Amino acid sequence: MVESNPGAAAERALSDSELRTLRENRLLAALKGDELGAFVRHLVVVEFAPGASVVREREPDRDMYFILAGKAHLSRSGMNLGHLGPGEHFGEIGLVTGRPRAASVSAVKPLVLARLSRPAYERLGAEAPSVALHVTQSYVSSLGNRLAEMTDRVDVLLCERSMPRRTDLEVHEAWGTTNVKTGTPIGKLLPASIDGVPVVAGLLDQKAVSLGTPLTSDATISALTLSHWEGRRIYQASVGLVLLEAANRVAPNADVRLGPSAGLSQQVFVSGLATQSLADFAGQLTGNLNEIIAEGVEFRTEWWTVEEATAHFVERGWTDAAKLLQSWRGATVPLSSCGAVYVLAAGPLLRSTKSIEKFTIVPRQKDLLLLMGGEDALVDHAKQQKAAATNGAASSPFDEIAMVRAHARWLEARGVDGVGSFNELCVSGRVAEIIRVGEGFHEKRFAQIADDIASGIDSVRVVCIAGPSSSGKTTFIKRLTVQLEINGISPCSISLDDYYVDRDKTVRDELGEYDFEALEALDLNLLHNHLRRIMADEAVKTARYDFRAGKSHAAAGPEIRLGARNILMLEGIHGLNPRLIGEGAGKAAVYRVFVNPMTALPFDRLSRVNVSDVRLLRRIVRDRHGRGHNAADTISRWPSVRTGERKHIYPYMGLADAIFDSSLSYEIAVLKVFAERYLLEVPRTSDAYMTAFRLRQLINHFVTIYPDHVPPTSILREFIGGSAFEY
Repeated sequence: MVESNPGAAAERALSDSELRTLRENRLLAALKGDELGAFVRHLVVVEFAPGASVVREREPDRDMYFILAGKAHLSRSGMNLGHLGPGEHFGEIGLVTGRPRAASVSAVKPLVLARLSRPAYERLGAEAPSVALHVTQSYVSSLGNRLAEMTDRVDVLLCERSMPRRTDLEVHEAWGTTNVKTGTPIGKLLPASIDGVPVVAGLLDQKAVSLGTPLTSDATISALTLSHWEGRRIYQASVGLVLLEAANRVAPNADVRLGPSAGLSQQVFVSGLATQSLADFAGQLTGNLNEIIAEGVEFRTEWWTVEEATAHFVERGWTDAAKLLQSWRGATVPLSSCGAVYVLAAGPLLRSTKSIEKFTIVPRQKDLLLLMGGEDALVDHAKQQKAAATNGAASSPFDEIAMVRAHARWLEARGVDGVGSFNELCVSGRVAEIIRVGEGFHEKRFAQIADDIASGIDSVRVVCIAGPSSSGKTTFIKRLTVQLEINGISPCSISLDDYYVDRDKTVRDELGEYDFEALEALDLNLLHNHLRRIMADEAVKTARYDFRAGKSHAAAGPEIRLGARNILMLEGIHGLNPRLIGEGAGKAAVYRVFVNPMTALPFDRLSRVNVSDVRLLRRIVRDRHGRGHNAADTISRWPSVRTGERKHIYPYMGLADAIFDSSLSYEIAVLKVFAERYLLEVPRTSDAYMTAFRLRQLINHFVTIYPDHVPPTSILREFIGGSAFEY
C-alpha cells in the first residue's frame, strides 16, 4: 500500500530500534510486553521528506502519530508552536474525538512516524479492549497534566490577578437580561446580521470589541454593523491585514503597506518587487487573498512584551513600528495577526477571514487600489474616472498632488516616516524645529497660491475656497489675504450664508429635515445676478440672511464694487461646484482652492492616522474649548457632517486650481493637551463613547507637545485658541 500523504514513502513494519524508541513514549509506558506487542501490530511506519506536510490545520484527519526518528515542526494560524522529536506523539485528539486538526505538522528533517489510524484503533478496541482502555486512560491522564501545566503557566503570565473571579455573569442586551458562563464570546450572544447588514463587532459597555472577545464580568452588550462608520473601519482594517498576509506569501521580501483611504478605496504602496510587474503581483495577491478568505482563518490578538515585539519588528524591517514602541507607555503591546504577519493592534477586527465578502485589487502605474465592495466598488471607480475625464480633473483622490508630494518629501528629509520617528524627534528636544519648519512650509504654500492668483489678476476676479469641516478654511482665508495684500491685491468677501432661501422654502433631506447643506438651499438666481453685476463693475448691495427669523433680504448686506486690484472671495461647502458661480462670472475669472488636511503619519504598514480623525479632534477641541459644545454632541453630529462632505465637496475636488494641505505633523501632539480631557467627559452611557474611547487610544500614541511654541498665525490656533486673527 502506498501512503496517500504527499511526501510520504510506502508503509512498512517497525524495526527493532524503532520499537525501542516507541517504548519510551509516555502514553505507552503502562503497557506490558504482550500488551505493547498487541498495540504495535496495529501500527504502520511512514516516512516523510524534509518540508513535507504530515497534517494540516482544520483538516478532518483522524490518524495519530508516534515519532520514531527525525524532527517535526508545529504551527497554528502561522504561529510557531515549537518542535517534536523521537519518543513524542501528536494527533491523539483527532483519533479519539474526530475534531479537525488544531495545528499543522510538517517534517523538518527526514521524519519516521508510526501511524495509528482510526480504523486500526477501532480494531484494537475489538481485539484487545484492555490494551485500548490502557492507552485511552494514559491519553486522558496526559491531557489532564497538560491542562494543569498550561493553567499554571497562564497564572504566572497573568500574575493571577487577571483570572476571572466568577463563573456566572449577567449580560444586559436590548431584548433583555441573560445569564452566561464566564468566558462566553460576545459574538455568541449577538446576531450574525441586523436587517441584512453583517455584524462586524460587538459593543461591550459601549466599547468596540472583536466578536471573539470573552466576557469576564457583568456587562451591557450590543451589535456594531457594517452600516456604522466605525464598523466600516473595522472591516477595512481586517481586509488590509489579510492583504498584508497574502503579500507576505506572494513576495515575502517586498515592502507592501496600506496608504490613505477614501470611501470604498484604499491606496496600497508596493516596492521591492524585483522583476515582477504590479499587474502580475495584483493577480497573485488576489488569488492568495481569496485562498486565505476561503480558509476561514481567525483573526487573533496577542499580548507581547514591548522588547519581544520590538525585536520582531526590527528583524522584519518594520522600523516605523519598532520606533513607535520606543515611546510605548506599557510593558506589553497587543499585536494582531491572521497568519505569519503581525501588526500593532489598532482596534477590533472581524472574527475570521470568512466574514470578508467582496474586494477588488486594481493595479495602477505606481501603486495598487484596494476596492472594498467588489462590483459596486468597481462601478463607483469607473464612474469616478469617467467624471474626471469629462471635467478634466484628477481620476482618483489618490492621484499625486504637488503639495502632498512636497509635504511627504519634507517629512522624509526631517526623518519623520511615522508616528514613532516623530516621537523620537520630540524626545530629542527638536519640538521647536518641527513646529517652525512645518509652519514655514505652510507659509511658502500660501505665498505660492497668492502669487498664482496675482499672476492672473487681469482675468481672475473670483476666488472660491472650499473644504470639509475643520479643515482650517477660516485661517487659510486670513493668511491668504495677507499674502494677496503683499501682492497689492485687496480681497472683498461675500458670505454664502447670506444667500440662503427663506427657511420655509429650504429643501428637505430623506428624513424630512431641512437640508441646509444642499446647493438648492441657496438662492442661486440672486447670487448669480449679484455676481454678474459685480463682474460688470457695478456697485451691488449684497444679501443678508436673518437667521433668527429665517428670512432672506436681497439687498440688506454691504455694498461691493470691485476695483482694478480687487478680487471677490467666496468661502463655503459648494465653493468647487461649477453651479455655484454659473454664468455669473466667466470661466477664466474663477480660481478655486480646496483646503483639507491630507498628510497623515503611519503607525506601521497597516495603520495610519486617519485625516478625518484629525479634523474630528480639531472640531472637538474648538467646539468645547471655544464654543462650549461638549465632545459627545460633536461626535454625534459627525456622521451627518461627513455625509454632506461626501455629497457636496469631494466629488468636485479634482476641479480645484490649487490644493492646500492644511495638515501639521505635530498637531495631534498639541491637540492632545485639550482633547484628552474633553474625550474623558463623554459618559459611558453615550452613543459617542465608542468613538471617544478610540480617539483617546489614538492620541495616547503621541508624545505631548504644549502649545507654547505654536505661532499665533498657525492654522492650529483656529482650534486651540490664541490666534492673532479675529474670527
